[in-house]
Amino acid sequence: MSVTQNPRRGEVTIRHLSKSYRLNGTPLPVLRDINLNIRSGETLAIVGASGSGKTTLLRVLAGLEDPDAGEVLIDGKLTRGVGTDRAVIFQEPRLLPWLTVLDNVGFGLETRGLSRGQARDRARRYVQLVGLQQFEDAYPRQLSGGMAQRVGIARALAVQPEILLLDEPLGALDAMTKISMQQELARIWRDEDVTTVLVTHDLEEAIYLADRILILPREKGGEPRLIEIDLPRPRDRSASAFVRQREELLGIFGLH
Repeated sequence: MSVTQNPRRGEVTIRHLSKSYRLNGTPLPVLRDINLNIRSGETLAIVGASGSGKTTLLRVLAGLEDPDAGEVLIDGKLTRGVGTDRAVIFQEPRLLPWLTVLDNVGFGLETRGLSRGQARDRARRYVQLVGLQQFEDAYPRQLSGGMAQRVGIARALAVQPEILLLDEPLGALDAMTKISMQQELARIWRDEDVTTVLVTHDLEEAIYLADRILILPREKGGEPRLIEIDLPRPRDRSASAFVRQREELLGIFGLH
C-alpha cells in the first residue's frame, strides 16, 4: 500500500512489520510482513481467528511490544515505545477503585501540564461525553460493567490522543449492553474525530463501527485482507447492505 507523503494528524504507517514469539525455544511467527496505512480519523477494525496476531499488532502499535522487523510511523515519524499520542483501552477498564468517576477520568492530566482546575474541567467534559455526568462522584464498585467501560473510554479520550487503540473493549458485556455501547462508540468517535484501531472477534461489531476491516490470516503464508465498509452512518443492522456485508465476512471465514 502506498505511503502518504504529507500525513495528517493521527495517520499510522506500518512497513514490513513482523513479530514472533518463542515456544520451547522455537520461534513461533505471529505477524509476517504487515504493510498498512491507517488513515487519519478513520476507524480500522482488526479481526481474525485466535492466534492470528490481532492483539499482538495492537500492542506493537501501542508501543507495549517491539517488532522483530519493520517499523511503525505516526504522522510520518518513526516511533518506538509508548507515547502520549496514543491511548489504549483494554477489555477490563482497570479503574482505580479509590477514585471517583471524575477523578479516574482526570487522573494524570495535571502531569501533562494542566492546572487542577483545567484538569477537572476537561475530565468533566469527557464524563459528559460518555453520558455519566450524574455519576461523577460514584466509585467503580458502584458502576455496572458498561458504565465502568464508559469511564475507561472517557479517561482515554481525556488525554486527547491522536490514536485510540482498543482491545476487545466490549467483549465482557452482555448482548444488550454491548449493542448500546457500540452505538455510543459510533457517536463518540464521530464527535471526537480520532484515529481508532479496534480489535474484535465480533464481525457484526466490526461492520457496525469500522470504515475498514483488516483480516489477519491464521495459516502460515496467508496474506492479510483489507475490506472497505462503504455503508452510510448511522448504520442499520437490519439493512440489506449491512446483511450482505456480514454474509461476505462470514464467507471469508467459512462460516456460512
